[in-house]
Amino acid sequence: MRARNVAILLTVAVAVYLVLLAGRAVALIRAGGPVATLLGVGVLALPLLGVWLLVTTWRSGTRIQHLARRLEAEGGLPDVSGLPRRPSGRVDRAAADAWFEQRRAEVEAEPGDWRRWYRLAYAYDIAGDRRRARATMRKAIELEAADR
Repeated sequence: MRARNVAILLTVAVAVYLVLLAGRAVALIRAGGPVATLLGVGVLALPLLGVWLLVTTWRSGTRIQHLARRLEAEGGLPDVSGLPRRPSGRVDRAAADAWFEQRRAEVEAEPGDWRRWYRLAYAYDIAGDRRRARATMRKAIELEAADR
């Protein structure tokens, strides 16, 4: 199954759960009484938060996919196929660190190029630093939007 299909399936499952949760919240609010009403309002906040999370996650994913398609069309997608790997399949830590240093030097040489930021985000990802990878990818998205 492609990753997009799994994401769609999981999104549908979460959406069904959020609808059911919202139904419970409305039932609590309709039950009346101050405790039930407060609990219902509190429970209703969860589906609203869930919808916001789903929307922002999908929006981010589509923007990243847009960048990946542009880089692929330009022949600039990062290639780590030649890097040594551990038995688990992950890139060897020393190799990932060396590859990361090259990407960081590229960004320092030309900080306004979204392509370099995209590759740096990918380098963070293979090095296992997902938090910085996401932040760096957001920077790439901002630069690409300004570039358009």
